[in-house]
Amino acid sequence: MDNNLKVGIVGAGIQGVCSALFLQKKGYQVTLFDRDEPGGNSASYGNAGHFSPYASVPLNRTDVLTDVPAMLLSSRGPLALKWNYVSKMIPWFLKFLLNCRKEKMMHTAKNMHQILNQSLPAFDELFENIDLEGLVENKGVLYIWTDQNLKSRELENKIREELGVKQQLLNPKEIHDLEPNIKPFYHGGVFYDYARHTRNPKKILIKLLDNFIEKGGKFLKLNIQKVDFDGEKPVLRSEAQRFIFDKLVIACGAFSKKLTDMLYENIPLDTERGYHVHFKDCEHLISRPVVYANRGFGITPMEQGLRVVGTVEFGGLNNPLSKSRVKNLILNAKDMLDGLPEHKDEWLGFRPSLPDFLPIIGPSKNYKNVFYSFGHHHLGWTLGAISGKIISKMIAGENINLDLQPYNSIRFS
Repeated sequence: MDNNLKVGIVGAGIQGVCSALFLQKKGYQVTLFDRDEPGGNSASYGNAGHFSPYASVPLNRTDVLTDVPAMLLSSRGPLALKWNYVSKMIPWFLKFLLNCRKEKMMHTAKNMHQILNQSLPAFDELFENIDLEGLVENKGVLYIWTDQNLKSRELENKIREELGVKQQLLNPKEIHDLEPNIKPFYHGGVFYDYARHTRNPKKILIKLLDNFIEKGGKFLKLNIQKVDFDGEKPVLRSEAQRFIFDKLVIACGAFSKKLTDMLYENIPLDTERGYHVHFKDCEHLISRPVVYANRGFGITPMEQGLRVVGTVEFGGLNNPLSKSRVKNLILNAKDMLDGLPEHKDEWLGFRPSLPDFLPIIGPSKNYKNVFYSFGHHHLGWTLGAISGKIISKMIAGENINLDLQPYNSIRFS
């Protein structure tokens, strides 16, 4: 391997930073680019903080279409749509419908499972080099539900069982024993005792980035506006500067499509808009992340307080924050827990989503020296390290021992 090989990475969220570290470990000279400060207001800051190796079941389930109308009509439901974005969503949604068949659902679940299985060990490789004291807790993740939409919960549990995902089904008493402060509205739940959560995703991202820079990596706060080529070498252009590399990784989440369009790939990447609020000084009310499955939101104890996070809103990258979605989170949280104070920190972020709910991890269809790592939907944080490890092995030409064809962008050709 040529240690003088230069790699540029666009995007300094969890995908880009993990890719940078794994490439650096192999001896490459790596430069990270982002238009914003890492962790500033991005999905790598505002996510639920879960490390979720169990989360193989995709949103393109066979039962989801029957649930969509009720979700959209419910003011407390997990799904919303910005009506000024409907016409732009139609092509994506039609592709999504085609992926809601049983064989497509199981294809996605199987291929999510194979990378999720390796997600925690990949993070552990990177965490060996940073101080995580107080930042990661191994207390599991708890999901609870009512009898409403029970068939959906049963389908999810069945798929995970078929895939060999370890899960512990709980009755109401067992849920109460784990989290006695949750109001007893639930009828059942499932506990993943091996899952983890972080008390501050941004701090972990910054620690990983600092480790990368300490070892000789470069970070440049620049808005990359164009990708072109000098022969076969990728060239990145900002407003005033030009950078040439041997290899390029595009890992800028929901904003990746602008660059892939320049590479003549019509990738159907869109965004699921997610929200969070914080309730300060009451993180003691729960011991671990708790997800209310029926309403599609969760609560995670963090340094900033209880982070209430969730909802899926289709509305693109330019629409403003929806106060109705914020209100939805607040009311749902108060349905779950008593004694919550006034909320703080209303946040909107963008989950990069593809209509088959598999990420793109691999080479560009048209340019052999360009690689992609985006489209991880709700699992961008969980899959950051394993995606970075895969990208580094691809660029190095090493054997990966995984079937990577399902993640290739060519599936949308």
